[in-house]
Amino acid sequence: MKIEKIDKKSDLYPYKLRNIKNSPAILYTLGDISLLSSKSIAVVGARNCTNYGAYVAKLIGERLAELNITSVSGMAKGIDSYSHKGTLSKGGKTIAVLGCGLEHCYPAENKELMAQISKEGLIISEYKPDFTGAKYSFPQRNRLISGISESVVIVEAEYKSGSLITAGYGAEQGKNVYAVPGNINRESSVGANMLIRDGATPLIVIDDLARDIGITPKIKPELINNLGNDEMLVIEAIMSKNEADIDYISHKTNINKSKASGILTILMVKGLVFSLGSKFFIANC
Repeated sequence: MKIEKIDKKSDLYPYKLRNIKNSPAILYTLGDISLLSSKSIAVVGARNCTNYGAYVAKLIGERLAELNITSVSGMAKGIDSYSHKGTLSKGGKTIAVLGCGLEHCYPAENKELMAQISKEGLIISEYKPDFTGAKYSFPQRNRLISGISESVVIVEAEYKSGSLITAGYGAEQGKNVYAVPGNINRESSVGANMLIRDGATPLIVIDDLARDIGITPKIKPELINNLGNDEMLVIEAIMSKNEADIDYISHKTNINKSKASGILTILMVKGLVFSLGSKFFIANC
């Protein structure tokens, strides 16, 4: 596959990058260039992630694929790699933004992942193909990760994590910034929890990522094929508002509260719905 070169004068240059601060004059690409104009969400975080962080990053990547949303990350070790792999495992599209040239793979352990992304997704860099990378280039590329994305998700981050730079760029660019709440006793969660403290949106339901960029999530067909009419009415009522209490569900469905409560219990047992306080949400399914 051939490395392509796109300059700002080209119609192929992504419109999302045209107006960001210090947008690159040239982009080098390897793969499906059309993905630069797709709905996309950045998923980044710690290189030395926990098992939980890896699980969440992969889960988000998988769900984005199911929702036909392109995932974006930096192909670094840890969270980045798991998010890319999650998307690819479901046949979705992913974009890797490198801090080195496209003739190099960093980290070297991701050669197979890089090859797969180049065939099934897209790899981009603002650096010449033979550039091996430098201390400044990886933080610098983070503005492109957020720049080509509608939203930025920080899964895990330590106090001085590079992914906090991506969150900062995202906020500066007017993007939605999310952080996954983490264990307050773990160093790997300090950065993400600080972002929430400082105004980032805590990611509680993965499907909120889709709703916030104008995409209505759909439950997998195989999970709803055996639902009764009333169960479907309750599901649709919750989805119409992202979250709903029993009063809203009863009003929307014309099902009395007692019966609606029983239906909600069944849906929670089936794993389709969960509750937080008095609110009910559709599970990430």
